[in-house]
Amino acid sequence: MPTFVFDSESYSTVLLFPMASNVEFWKKNFFVILLLYYKMSDVLDILDVERPQTPEISKESIMDGRKKKKKLNEATFKRPEGMHRELYALLYSDNKDKPPMFITDSDQGYKQNKAKLGLKRVRPWKWMPFSNPARKDGAVFHHWRRVEDEGEEYPFAKFNKTVQIPQYTDDEYIQHLQCEGWTRQETDHLFDLCQQFDLRFIVIQDRWDRSRFPNRSIEDLKERYYNICNTLAKVRAVGSIEPKLIAYDADHERKRKEQLIKLYDRTPEQVEEEQHLLNELRRIELRKKEREKKTQDLQKLITAADSSQGETKRLEKKGPKKKVVQQKNIKAENTSVDSAGIKFADFKGSGVTLRSQRMKLPASVGQKKAKAIEQLLKELEIEPNPIPTEDICMNFNELRSDMVLLYELKLALANCEFELQTLRHQTEALAPEKVKEETITSVTTNIQNGIKVETM
Repeated sequence: MPTFVFDSESYSTVLLFPMASNVEFWKKNFFVILLLYYKMSDVLDILDVERPQTPEISKESIMDGRKKKKKLNEATFKRPEGMHRELYALLYSDNKDKPPMFITDSDQGYKQNKAKLGLKRVRPWKWMPFSNPARKDGAVFHHWRRVEDEGEEYPFAKFNKTVQIPQYTDDEYIQHLQCEGWTRQETDHLFDLCQQFDLRFIVIQDRWDRSRFPNRSIEDLKERYYNICNTLAKVRAVGSIEPKLIAYDADHERKRKEQLIKLYDRTPEQVEEEQHLLNELRRIELRKKEREKKTQDLQKLITAADSSQGETKRLEKKGPKKKVVQQKNIKAENTSVDSAGIKFADFKGSGVTLRSQRMKLPASVGQKKAKAIEQLLKELEIEPNPIPTEDICMNFNELRSDMVLLYELKLALANCEFELQTLRHQTEALAPEKVKEETITSVTTNIQNGIKVETM
């Protein structure tokens, strides 16, 4: 607790020191401090000592002498109506950054400045004649042009690109270019048109002189032209350098155009019939795939039945010798049962289990198969839940697996008979004579006998 000295100089020091150092002390001893203050003031009055002019002590001054500054409400900018929130966030960030300054032209005033033209002399222009080097007729034209450019070549003549058409001599034609069905005059006329129309064979075929020469198709003109070009390239080749030849198959082009013409000339009835045939072809392919899949499934069933029956016969011949040996053979027998029809759960590594759980049908067996098993058990007068001994569990699971195999074989037989009847009706519809009943009966009997032999 601080020591109080009752003089005018130390009064403020003693009183303010604890306030600045220990606020909790003043909170607890507030009334004691007030009492001491008033007693001290009475003593000063008796002694006629002037008291310093100090502010009145209040609860607020003792608790916290520093005045809290009021926060000025900063101006907030509201988002304008119709403006999206994302756009406003880009324009005005949360940190109240100033918007970026755009470059402005400070020279612009109330009047627009006039264009500052150069002080040089204007270059003179002259109306002068010119000729196009691409033209061979010597035509002369006129246009305005600068005086300093007088006498120069026409600048747009460089855009006149022409195709380089090979030329042949009389000796080359006689030795290498002669062809049956084409004369020299006809070949010269073809190359003149190619030079004139830049290998636009549609235009060449249209401008063909039919009064002097027989009519030629576009394929004939192309074939003759490219054959001559390839022959000249081979003849004029120097050394071992292989020339670049142009491949053109005129027969292929003729067939292609014929097919396009036939395709274009089809009637709506023909288009509909073709679409119907395509749909029928897709159905036939789907049926073929389904038939192949069913055949594979049937073959798997027959193979599984053979393997399971062979295993049971082998065990019956050997007979039970010892119970330990019989327990070792349980795994092999269970695998044969699984491959035949039903895959029962294996509780070997799951700890202690009830033996009756081994006879529980797995979830992979559907409701139809489960009902078929129940029906067959009723017909054979076998309890659906027998006593779960080890031998009964094994034999009961094997029996139900054979029942499922028999059920699947019956379904396969029914599908085969249905397909056989369908083929019979299709054959009767296509052929005028009827199919003999004996043939169908014999085929059905063979199928049934074959399945029986496989399952015996």
